[in-house]
Amino acid sequence: MRRVSSAGSLPASNSPSAAPDRRTWTVLVYSHRPEVREAVVTAVGRRPAPDLGRVRYVEASGVAEVLAACDAGEIDLAILDGEAQPTGGMGLARQLKDEIADCPPIVISVRRADDRWLATWSRADAVLVHPLDPLTAAETVADVLRGLGSTAPATT
Repeated sequence: MRRVSSAGSLPASNSPSAAPDRRTWTVLVYSHRPEVREAVVTAVGRRPAPDLGRVRYVEASGVAEVLAACDAGEIDLAILDGEAQPTGGMGLARQLKDEIADCPPIVISVRRADDRWLATWSRADAVLVHPLDPLTAAETVADVLRGLGSTAPATT
């Protein structure tokens, strides 16, 4: 997976007590509804945690865009709308996990807390529930990105 670093190198550790991470994370946000994509971007923010670098968003309204970006290795994390039409984020997540060898982590956003079990079926790495709470959304995304930092190679 491609990592972009504004400093040219990665810090030795991504723990919250380590020096701030200066890389830029690329996060794909998928929904057929622009207001849902905007809600996700607003809730997570440009820097979900002080110890993480900035987030650059790539918005996608169609499945082909998501597949192409993930297949090309351009995405560090995908946030998929479970209610998207005509293809929901849960089915798309499962497809990505099945078809892409180095699939980025996936966060599914759902409308009902009771739908969390469906996100488990889709093999999502985390779940957000609407209405999105900015603190919870940012913390969830930060946790997933921190998990990547300890295993992902740097590109210079």
